[in-house]
Amino acid sequence: MMGGQGARIVVQLGGVVVLARLLGPSEFGLVAMVTAIIGVGEVFRDFGLSSAAVQAKNLSPYQKDNLFWINAGIGLALSIATFLLSGPIAALYGDDRLRTLTMVLSVTFLMNGLSTQFRADLGRHLAFGRLVIADAVGQVVGLTGAITVAVLGGGYWALAVQQVGQSLITLVVLVIVADWFPGLIHRRAGMGPLITYGSTVFAAQILNYVSRNVDSVIIGARFGAVPLGLYNRAFQLVMLPLLQLQAPATRVALPILSRLQDTRIRFNAFISFGQTALLTLVGLMFGILGAQASAVVQVMLGDKWLAAVPTFQILLVAGYFQAAAYVTYWVFLAKGLTRANLLSALVTRPITIGLIALGSQWGVPGVAAGFALGLGITWPISLLWIRRVSDVDSRELFFNGLRMIVVFGVATLASYASTMAMPADQPVLRLVVGTLALALSLVIEAALWPRFRRDALAVIGARKYLARERKPSAPAPAAAPDTTVEDR
Repeated sequence: MMGGQGARIVVQLGGVVVLARLLGPSEFGLVAMVTAIIGVGEVFRDFGLSSAAVQAKNLSPYQKDNLFWINAGIGLALSIATFLLSGPIAALYGDDRLRTLTMVLSVTFLMNGLSTQFRADLGRHLAFGRLVIADAVGQVVGLTGAITVAVLGGGYWALAVQQVGQSLITLVVLVIVADWFPGLIHRRAGMGPLITYGSTVFAAQILNYVSRNVDSVIIGARFGAVPLGLYNRAFQLVMLPLLQLQAPATRVALPILSRLQDTRIRFNAFISFGQTALLTLVGLMFGILGAQASAVVQVMLGDKWLAAVPTFQILLVAGYFQAAAYVTYWVFLAKGLTRANLLSALVTRPITIGLIALGSQWGVPGVAAGFALGLGITWPISLLWIRRVSDVDSRELFFNGLRMIVVFGVATLASYASTMAMPADQPVLRLVVGTLALALSLVIEAALWPRFRRDALAVIGARKYLARERKPSAPAPAAAPDTTVEDR
């Protein structure tokens, strides 16, 4: 999964580079205005049912069929509702171009609704390779269509083509690679526990979505399309690699942790390893992105986007805290603690929303700072919450995150210092030198700090945490005890 995501990141970053040179801030800002509002429909479309399907210890074929039709029905309803709300959305921002754009993007809800349970079924059976193929093919086709439309002068329609094309092709590939196809709706399939689980997850996801997208709505409404376009590209440079790590990590972690939910020692060992691996990868990426932010923006987006650099650096801090707190989401879902997850969101998300609104008094950088501060406060609160409702060792998770802040903070400063005297018009050289300095700093820290050295070796030897149990080639002796996977 991580290998496939690496290829996807390359494709997405390539798309960012090309489209940023073919389109301007206003085009990205227009699309961001629409997606910041209608994107909440994606949370409605899923309704937490993909997580419910993966987490369930037992899932009958009838239940799978019903889950498919529920998600498909929600997707269709959202497509119709979004189409009808295109006028009010355009009126909110005072730009009539958003009316037709919203109508076109509304179709993605139906296609994503149809694909939800295909994704869940592949994830439940650990068929990660096929998930990667579907996502990668959809992404490549969508990006190709976007570049074609942009070259032909289609402007912001290129970004609409990218979203619609990616959703359509991904759905087609998922249907082809899946080993399951839905049947008819079944009555008395026992849907109560799944709906209850999903609806609670859904409520928490709504709060999460609002806290992570209210910034775009505020910037678009108060400052216009160009500032939002600059903010959106900075945000995407941070969240693109982060989401490409979090999404596959969750697809791998959730089914495994769900199987280990009753075995405390193995659960804690895996959750600690998962957090360490995620923060190591995030630290490596964000360290070089933060230290060499100007060079990164010059190479990735071009000189016309340099005004986004300060916002980009602030959002990198926000991204790290989001990754550090993300492990608590795995705990809530894997152990079925959906009510606790909702209560935690009810406490923490309003804090982030309030800080973003307050920060908007100081313009776009203030919005970014409010977002980062909100996520920084959320991290320890979430850890305290899972400590109260579960047997997870949240103290170890806190010190894992704190250790990574120190390690990669030092490495980031070393990378920044290594290029301070270099000319600003040599961004590629600055990136090369800065990357080498960051790597050298990490090697030195691993040599001097035994605990970080153990972390690095654990990530390098990750296969032992993910390897399947090998079945014996011959039957075990009759007298041998029956040992389950959970017992081992």
